[in-house]
Amino acid sequence: MRFLVDAHLPKRLALQLRVAGHDTIHTLDLPLGNRTPDAVINEISLAEERIVVTKDADFRDSHLVNGEPHKLLLVSTGNISNNDLLNLFAQNLTRIVAAFEIHSYIELDRQHLTIHQ
Repeated sequence: MRFLVDAHLPKRLALQLRVAGHDTIHTLDLPLGNRTPDAVINEISLAEERIVVTKDADFRDSHLVNGEPHKLLLVSTGNISNNDLLNLFAQNLTRIVAAFEIHSYIELDRQHLTIHQ
């Protein structure tokens, strides 16, 4: 899978996804870094068919209304340590990948992986 990890999430998450075999970039890898506008992130997601991984609910609204980004993983954990976040992804990555084979919008919180239709 191809992921684009947004600014509010740690670069270590992008590295973890790469180690797991996924083509992953973080906004820090882009020319404007963490200042990359949402519209540019959406453009990259559509052009490269990347799943945007974010805590920013604005992407949810854009995805539901405009179909942008290409696919969306909304992280709804609230404040969480980076280590706990990385563990949460490690525990759920197989399910996340399987869900994105069929669906375009998934939400991950501390207890659940929710697939939105």
